[in-house]
Amino acid sequence: MSLAESTKRLYKKLTWTWDPGSDKEAGDAIVKNLLLHWFPNKVSKKSLSWNYSFYLGTISFVLFMILVFTGVVLMFLYVPSVERAYGSVKDLEYVVSFGWLLRGLHRICAHLMVAVVFLHMVRVFLTGAYKNGSAVGANRPLNWIIGVALLLMTLLLSFTGYLLPWDQLAYWAITVGTNIASAAPLVGKWIRFFLLGGSEIDQNALIRFYVLHVFFLPMVVLFLFSWHMWRVRKDGGLAIVDHEVLEQRTEKVAPIKSKTYSLLGITQGTTVHVQNTMVDEEKDSIPSTPNLTRRIWYVTLLTFIASVILTIVFRAPLETAANPSVTPNPAKAPWYFLWLQEIVTDTTLKFGFFTINGALIGGILLPGILVLLAVWWPYRDKSGINAVGVWFAPERRRQNMIFLLICLLIIVFTIIGTFMRGPYWNFYWPWESWPEMPVKF
Repeated sequence: MSLAESTKRLYKKLTWTWDPGSDKEAGDAIVKNLLLHWFPNKVSKKSLSWNYSFYLGTISFVLFMILVFTGVVLMFLYVPSVERAYGSVKDLEYVVSFGWLLRGLHRICAHLMVAVVFLHMVRVFLTGAYKNGSAVGANRPLNWIIGVALLLMTLLLSFTGYLLPWDQLAYWAITVGTNIASAAPLVGKWIRFFLLGGSEIDQNALIRFYVLHVFFLPMVVLFLFSWHMWRVRKDGGLAIVDHEVLEQRTEKVAPIKSKTYSLLGITQGTTVHVQNTMVDEEKDSIPSTPNLTRRIWYVTLLTFIASVILTIVFRAPLETAANPSVTPNPAKAPWYFLWLQEIVTDTTLKFGFFTINGALIGGILLPGILVLLAVWWPYRDKSGINAVGVWFAPERRRQNMIFLLICLLIIVFTIIGTFMRGPYWNFYWPWESWPEMPVKF
């Protein structure tokens, strides 16, 4: 045997599970390949459609894995102390070879993960995919709740990482965020004290945010994601599969000559008419490998390339070192909490000597109500099984409109807080210039 043939045979032996030569090999690949145990033997053709799920769940996981790999490398270069944190980040930006790319990729993927997980939740709601279909033992409302928990953990993961550069942007963003959290009734001050390890943002706060960011929260996200994927399998796959089941019809099939259709043996002759009908459940299914796995590789590659391009185009900011004595004007929360900061401003009202606490209403009560509504809604939704797995089902028009209106308001408030709020949180149109403000010491 030549060297080329030996190499070809070895390559085939190592990669046959990703490129099976037959349906039997495709089935064996799911059993014998550890990574492919995530997937069922066969998947619905429609569930592979790009325009149904947009593979937002896959993109979210790819972004999380990029964050894990880049974060592990950054841990070797970052020093979590108030004296050296800013210097280590500055060295990453200007001294370490390609350190700026590593840090920027970690930052951009964190922002993208927040946005993509949010869009994934929007997709699930608009397709009614949180409702049970025909699968036995399905519990999609529970998986929806797990998804809501994943969104909250993603926000916390990004929030805890925001402080680590220890520059002015990070310091005052965390100041605003923790001040909003402190407005929670009864437990607000306790939550802020727990996050900061005291009453000030200092070494205790930095080390707590660091430990939460690099260990506890990633472990929680990984656990919830594994549970989420396991529930998808237990629920029968994506919700569009339930819609396909409703469209299946029995079809006439020719009897197999070697099969016994009578109690006495094989029916022969023309005196007895034999007819068989069945539902072909395999007609719309194809092997997971290589059909699904190939798409996942494409999504992984495109997500990585897009993240690198965005990292190069939008360089990670690094302001001056954190200084509690110098207050920027305005001080803003991280962008994914700016809608809360905007609502806090809009709900802070004064009537003579009486003031309505906007931080309590806009920062705690309103988002708390939204989370409770998200958890309760799958059990309140009484739409029929025909609306499961269907984009903008007519039966769900009203609740889709309400949901989209809430999402639109969140996006609008985020845009206003990002681009239209200037000194003293005054409103400015994008084409208006901000007045020069003296720095407060």
